Amino acid sequence: MSWPLASFLIVALVLGLGWLAYERARPSARMVAVVATLSALAALGRDAFVALPDVKPITAMTLVVGYALGPLPGFTVGALGMLASNVLLGQGSYTPWQMAAWGMVGLAGAGLGRVSSRSLGRLGLAVACAVCALAAKEVMNVYTWTIGASHTPAALLAAAGAALPFDLTDTIASLLFGLAFGPELARLLARVRMRMHVSWEDAGASGPRDGRRAASAADGLRGATALALVLACCAALGAAQLAGAGVARARTRPASAAAGVTSRVRAARVARALPEVSYLRGAQNSDGGFGGARGQASGELYTAWAAMGLAASGRQPQNVRRDGRSPLDYMRSRVGTLSGVGDVERTILAAHACAASAYSFAGYNLVAELLRGRAGDGSFGEQVNLTSFGIFALLAAGRPPGYRPIRKATGWLEHQQNADGGFGFAARGTGSDVDDTAAVVQALFDARARDAHVLSTAARYLVRAQNPDGGYPQRPGGQSNAQSSAWAAQGLLASGRDPALVRRRGGRSPIGYLESLVSSDGSVRYSRTSAQTPVWVTGQALVALARRIFPV
Repeated sequence: MSWPLASFLIVALVLGLGWLAYERARPSARMVAVVATLSALAALGRDAFVALPDVKPITAMTLVVGYALGPLPGFTVGALGMLASNVLLGQGSYTPWQMAAWGMVGLAGAGLGRVSSRSLGRLGLAVACAVCALAAKEVMNVYTWTIGASHTPAALLAAAGAALPFDLTDTIASLLFGLAFGPELARLLARVRMRMHVSWEDAGASGPRDGRRAASAADGLRGATALALVLACCAALGAAQLAGAGVARARTRPASAAAGVTSRVRAARVARALPEVSYLRGAQNSDGGFGGARGQASGELYTAWAAMGLAASGRQPQNVRRDGRSPLDYMRSRVGTLSGVGDVERTILAAHACAASAYSFAGYNLVAELLRGRAGDGSFGEQVNLTSFGIFALLAAGRPPGYRPIRKATGWLEHQQNADGGFGFAARGTGSDVDDTAAVVQALFDARARDAHVLSTAARYLVRAQNPDGGYPQRPGGQSNAQSSAWAAQGLLASGRDPALVRRRGGRSPIGYLESLVSSDGSVRYSRTSAQTPVWVTGQALVALARRIFPV
């Protein structure tokens, strides 16, 4: 077998394994759209610098994607970015090598994110971009060596020496690109990661499983087919939306309207919740934490949501143990890995659900950490989502509604309402969605906001967004899902409505829709067509089914 043929077989094996892994992961349609957009941006970024040889942002972009979103998105963006950009720059026998080399840059970024707990600063990310650029260039030097007449070590050194000026240029350029946008892109993608789940699992005996936000078309999008469609997405770059699924949300005490729900109905619901609680208890890992599904490694996000769901159903999560460890033990062991205001807010809420203090949480003052994240205008991160959760967290920590940071955050939220009555993820002007609108309604109700008009118009937005099946989509007109329906039910409670009575055209209520998604094993499906992250979905659904609003 010739050297070129053997080397190409190795490259084909690397790419084939990458595509196979992507297919088996069965990413949601939303994540496919995100990966398509990022691949297109990486390709266009490389093409835009065509006049400057070896000065390209694709290495920095690919590494940061892997760092923020994980190995499969990182590998895919690197490989497809190279393939798509060569449509303009020219395809050749080197294209598969480039795809494999920059796909491995994405994998390296994912490994770096895991090792560092995604806590690298600007300089650290930039240096990593430079190192990966040099490594990818060395892979291409191996390609040059394989197609040469001589395949000796001396010939390899000669090929590397001839390319050294170009390799150094790419290395320095990647360092500068990493310095220019590395942390900003990582933070943006971190929000995407938080709002959607990218890994799927095979269905159990009870039927298909899902994670977070997936449209019905997601089940038809599998590996290679989905990746082929990515290239078509490059032509419609602006069409792909980075809007994610809703972040985790919840609140404890029933709203004023919930007082109308009789104790008899509540007792029936507690009995009804037992299968879901049993599912969560069975999904607990030996470290006390929870993964996205049974058998998956524990994560702080899933553990926090499981704890809140258990607390809403009347269980004390700190007493739910596997091998002597509770969710509270796991969260305390992971407190040093928290990254950003959102993680701190969620952990404060979960600590409250476990009857633990956020002021001394495994040696950390989480409330002080949260307050350091306040912006000058009173918001948290200048985002509706984070600000709503900031109010929940401060209330959970025992601060009264009249506490100045809560009042300022409330005032900021009231000015972010869109013309349609809804709220978006970031600030006024971003598209309204059910999840964030419901979170704001709860936050304003909790904080005793004085502007009744804001609450009433937001409540009308929620009523209008209901689908005929009784459920709610993340954005009006989309497919219903359990998490958006849970958010809507909580928002309706906070606005003074009983969600069990909110029906469109005589159909189900959001509570009825949630109950219809309970599987035989007790888990709550994400939607009719998806069963992703059942631990997360079940935990969040339990809060709404128990007629609770945040903080729990």
